[in-house]
Amino acid sequence: MHDLASVNFLTLAASDVRIPALSVAALYGKGVFTTLAIQNGKPFLWEKHWRRLKENSERLLIDLSDFPETRTREALDELISANLVRDGRGRVTFFDESPGGLWAIDESASKTSLLITTADPRSHAENFRLGVSPFTINSASPLAGVKSSNYLEKIASLATARDGGFDEAIQLNERGEIAAACMANVFWIKDDELFTPALATGCLAGTTREFIIENTAVSEVRTGIDSLHEADEIVLTSAGLGVVQVGEFEGRILKRQPHPITELLRHE
Repeated sequence: MHDLASVNFLTLAASDVRIPALSVAALYGKGVFTTLAIQNGKPFLWEKHWRRLKENSERLLIDLSDFPETRTREALDELISANLVRDGRGRVTFFDESPGGLWAIDESASKTSLLITTADPRSHAENFRLGVSPFTINSASPLAGVKSSNYLEKIASLATARDGGFDEAIQLNERGEIAAACMANVFWIKDDELFTPALATGCLAGTTREFIIENTAVSEVRTGIDSLHEADEIVLTSAGLGVVQVGEFEGRILKRQPHPITELLRHE
């Protein structure tokens, strides 16, 4: 992470950022966030990220009335400039700092805070190895499809994958359908046709995923893990990773040919 952060439209040292210990954000992880790619000093797909932040906040009853889109975008641009970011990542997080829940002091004291941070691009292995996670996604969960600050399940799933010698892992849902990777959406190619899991599987509606679907032919499907075992190529996408072609899936060597979606994202 870079040295400076933006908190409620004020720029300060990232090391000085705090949230109240008895807030529902700290106690229960109540918040929403998005990670954006920064390209040539500008946030990529900002409108899609903002729309998802608004939708996710409404689902979790987080009040964004003090944070209009225009001013939030200005704060992000200001931080990108202050941290001298040309190509990297930005994260926009809204925390619910209300002192509520089971440890409530004053449930009427509703408060939302905004944190914006930036960092360098995520690095990844040249020969990217993908496994299958033992942890499933519950497509009926109230958090399904929400990019919540309560991200411990994802962190634990990724850590388990790496302990097993993989760079990432595919998560199935409770019906055994392919949903996503721990920290990314998944696409695969079979006989020159591009596929990705449907949102009904419980996968996150990733902004990169949406952009690809809008700009190239993709079949959104509900299918089991055999589809990946039979795939010619597998690709992971996220704002942090960009587009990563998988080199090995469960030990099987895959094709890694330049794919049009890589150029699609690079030249938008």
